[in-house]
Amino acid sequence: MTAVTLKTRLTDATKDAMRAKDSARLTTLRMLSAAIKQKEVDERTELDDAAVTAIVEKQVKQRRESATAFEAAGRTESAELERAEITVLQEFLPQAAAPEEIQAAVNAAIADVQASGVTGAPAMGKVMGLLKQSLAGRADMTLISKEVKARLT
Repeated sequence: MTAVTLKTRLTDATKDAMRAKDSARLTTLRMLSAAIKQKEVDERTELDDAAVTAIVEKQVKQRRESATAFEAAGRTESAELERAEITVLQEFLPQAAAPEEIQAAVNAAIADVQASGVTGAPAMGKVMGLLKQSLAGRADMTLISKEVKARLT
């Protein structure tokens, strides 16, 4: 049996949303499909699950930023729509990492980089590069970045 790819799951979810006449969910899924297709056209290649996950992460990050901006502007209804889209998008991300797992990964990455003799600001990029590999799609990299920066300075 072959593993079901993220793109296949997305196509199936889109069809299910059409059948259920769930227009809000359908809109979000179509937007994600369009972003994936655009990337494939731009790069003239078939995207694998890792590349699709990166696109989903980017979309979630954009929605979080939009929701925060809408909240700041007092547009709570728009912020709620963005959060609803985040919920749909997160279905296509891997299982979220537990806080203990994130902490262990951060500790290990910092120790690895410091063991190689890199400290200060240059260490930040190296640590984040390691964490991006191990926690891709499983944690909010913005929050992790803030924690790493605080621990390195």
